[in-house]
Amino acid sequence: MDITTDLKELLYAAGAELVGIADLTGVENCEYPVGVSVAIPLPPTIIEKVKVAPDQEYFEIYQDLNRRLDSIVAQGADFLIEKGFRSLALAKKLCFYDENNRTALPYKTVATLGGLGWIGKNCLLVTPEYGSAIRLSVLLTEAPLITDEPILTSGCENCDLCVTACPAAALHNTNWSAGMDRELIVDAKACEQKALQITEQELGFPVTICGKCFAVCLRTQKWLEL
Repeated sequence: MDITTDLKELLYAAGAELVGIADLTGVENCEYPVGVSVAIPLPPTIIEKVKVAPDQEYFEIYQDLNRRLDSIVAQGADFLIEKGFRSLALAKKLCFYDENNRTALPYKTVATLGGLGWIGKNCLLVTPEYGSAIRLSVLLTEAPLITDEPILTSGCENCDLCVTACPAAALHNTNWSAGMDRELIVDAKACEQKALQITEQELGFPVTICGKCFAVCLRTQKWLEL
């Protein structure tokens, strides 16, 4: 039995569009040796709207994708547990943020180590397939899965579309490499405060979704042109 292939087939059947398996040996704040990153793209129809401002439809889709991702990683964890391997679906409710809006194990870290993409100048994961127009989740496990080749450097090169589009002027036009501190890429406080301001105005309540930086991403736009 090829448990790696079986797991990937299960995750794709459950609705994942991208799956990457990461070697997490030595990663801080992680007691599991393997992480499975899964991604779902946002509907293309919503992305052009987000270029202008987040609306109620985007907020609802955002929440729906989070629920779908929680279900996908839960199914993967159940599968591996049944095979006898300690596993944990890192659902949204298990992701606790500190006062600096950081989590112990960012989804993006697992995604880059699992080969799904790199951290863009927008400080979001950028995938070759969908750009930054994706939502992520993670499954942690002790199963001996075959890991994918990590991505450790940026593919953004000279593109600065997200930098110029950021309404908070929070992006520093920095090409990422693995291990780089987040603050070299983005002023996270400025980003958060502007997102709260925009959503209060557009939705009637504050929430940290904005979306302009992923909507204008060159890789996102190339996907939409396919």
